[in-house]
Amino acid sequence: MKVDLYNAIVSAQMSRRKMLKGSASLGAVAAMGGLGGAATAGAHGGVRAEIMKIPGVGMGSPGDPEWQKVGELCMGPVKERVAEGEFKGVELTFMGLNNQNLHNFLFRGFLKPWEAYTGAKINWIDLAQADYNPRLQQSIATKTVDFDIIEMGAPFEGDTAGQGLLNEMPEWVKDQIEYDDLVGYLQPPVGTWDGKAYRINIDGDCHTFCYRKDYFGTGSITGRMNPPNTWQEVNQISKDVVGKTDPLTGLPAHGFLDPLKGWGGFGMYFLTDRAGPYVKHPDDPAFLFDIDTMKPRINNPGWVQAIQDVMDLIKIEGAYPADQINADPGTTGFQQFLAGTGSMLTWWGDIGSNARTSDTSVIGDVVGFSAIPGSDRVYNHSKGAWENTYNEAPNNAYLGWGVYVTNRVEGDAKKRKAAWSAAAHIGGKDISLWTSAYPSGFQPYRNAHFNYDEWEAAGYDRAFVEDYLGSNL
Repeated sequence: MKVDLYNAIVSAQMSRRKMLKGSASLGAVAAMGGLGGAATAGAHGGVRAEIMKIPGVGMGSPGDPEWQKVGELCMGPVKERVAEGEFKGVELTFMGLNNQNLHNFLFRGFLKPWEAYTGAKINWIDLAQADYNPRLQQSIATKTVDFDIIEMGAPFEGDTAGQGLLNEMPEWVKDQIEYDDLVGYLQPPVGTWDGKAYRINIDGDCHTFCYRKDYFGTGSITGRMNPPNTWQEVNQISKDVVGKTDPLTGLPAHGFLDPLKGWGGFGMYFLTDRAGPYVKHPDDPAFLFDIDTMKPRINNPGWVQAIQDVMDLIKIEGAYPADQINADPGTTGFQQFLAGTGSMLTWWGDIGSNARTSDTSVIGDVVGFSAIPGSDRVYNHSKGAWENTYNEAPNNAYLGWGVYVTNRVEGDAKKRKAAWSAAAHIGGKDISLWTSAYPSGFQPYRNAHFNYDEWEAAGYDRAFVEDYLGSNL
């Protein structure tokens, strides 16, 4: 992103932590400029209410029957623009992820009613998280694609759209998905290149802080009334609970769950959660590289301190669960935290949407959410010195997943319309509400996702919704 664009965005932003402190989430929403007015259910309110009850909070993990049912109920916008059987004979190839048996698994279910109605057929390329980057980078390096639709993140837009590998979004698609209904950090220039739109947003992807409420409060094993506000406190808590017993599981207690194993290039976002408040000085738009020289800053004292914090915990037996060296973010989020191991974690919104709707979660009643911790000091790279002042730097890790159509559809109007229709269906306004509330791999990203009444109708209690959605603002 260009510096002038960065400055414009930053100048318009509000401190998430300050906003959340001392404000109920509804008040915070109002403080952000009338977001509540944009969060009405609209013309499809009946559909939205119906899909939010599939299967309902506490009714077990949804699977393919539920995904197909949601997909069928959300077919209205497709049928307004596509005739039955219009895409008969069209075959499309879709490349995406299969993390936690989500992503492409959901898309298959959502799109089965679409295939049955339109007559098109979709072939699937399923990739594990660790295999995704190399597979896409191969296409970028060779400037060729063997897929028509791709689930992709914003960091690759320059390499793909910039090389002509993507197809520009038609105006009718913008109308169908209500293109402008996005939270601030996903508004253009995200999803665009040279002024042209390419991305159907399906995810928000900002990291938040998840913690176990039963580790804090009167009589808690930490001896602290409140969760930490700084990484210095996180580190101390992780040391303090060594040798104690988890109040929920009766197993050894643990503090923060760092993913110590790589994850195909995505692990760096978790180190950035720790390092951000140390290295992202409020007067400096850069923290990874010097803007003028592109010299890496990874060796500056702020980054080194973040890495040293982790190394210090590794040295303490019992600070991490056994064999943490082989725990990637998928392990820390789903096999550890949701399963009752550990007390603190940074992750995407999956933790919130899984906590009370997944069969594998045991923490639904004791999980809390907040912005990523800050630091009681920050490194000023331009001055080459630490400053003893509180600093926070929430991490918009990856800027969310989107769905894109590639240049393989160009020259074939029928195939192009089919590809964009499929992409628009899984990125539709109503379906996106369901994916925000249930296990999907995605988190809230539209203004319309912050209508708390719709979440309560699904079976969520108000306090949980305000806490979870508030951490995503």
